[in-house]
Amino acid sequence: MNNNEALNTLNEIKDLMQKSSRFQTISGLSIVIIGIYASIVAAGAWLLLGNHEPYSWLPTWSVDFALNTPGRTWAAILCAAALVAISFGTVCVMSYAKTKRQNHHFSFDQTVRRPLLHFFVPAVAGGLLCIAMLMQGHYGLTSSFMLVFYGLALINCSHFTTSSIALLGYGELLLGIIDCFVVSHGILFWFLGFGLWHIIFGIFFTLKNRQTACGNNAVNQTGSLDNKQ
Repeated sequence: MNNNEALNTLNEIKDLMQKSSRFQTISGLSIVIIGIYASIVAAGAWLLLGNHEPYSWLPTWSVDFALNTPGRTWAAILCAAALVAISFGTVCVMSYAKTKRQNHHFSFDQTVRRPLLHFFVPAVAGGLLCIAMLMQGHYGLTSSFMLVFYGLALINCSHFTTSSIALLGYGELLLGIIDCFVVSHGILFWFLGFGLWHIIFGIFFTLKNRQTACGNNAVNQTGSLDNKQ
């Protein structure tokens, strides 16, 4: 019994050390909101860039719009950059709020810097590659490259934050690879990856965290009763 108790204690200490070295305060609601942002942008891109000849009820300007001038290309790049900035800001604000709700101290320490570094290295590399492709008029694989590099960035940073984030990354990576072979449906895969999959995963992530929190509360209450007895 003494050996088992010692082993259990060591395992608990190991779990606590792993959790303390990971950024654990990602908000599941922020992931859902990012998916809603991306869905709105994908719908706008479809209205502006898609082929709407069968849909006579749509305004004519949506049929004629295309990334065929430097001004429109830069407009698309700036819109994408704005989406990234707003999404990143949403995650930061809601993660900070979650930290405060849990009565934890938030500081920009190694626990925060490591996942950010491991996320932004592949994400920035993929973003610059996509910008270069857009400026050179190579639009076909842009959406697939976005999904692939974003998926790799999530998988890369999941080692330093909640491990469930890797599931989101694998989904984005899979959709990006499939999109490479279905070039004519880039906006659809962009919506599926950045929009719908974010919403589905965000809901799953939120429910999982609530279930874990309820389980921890039940264990703590049981332990308190045992101590009183």
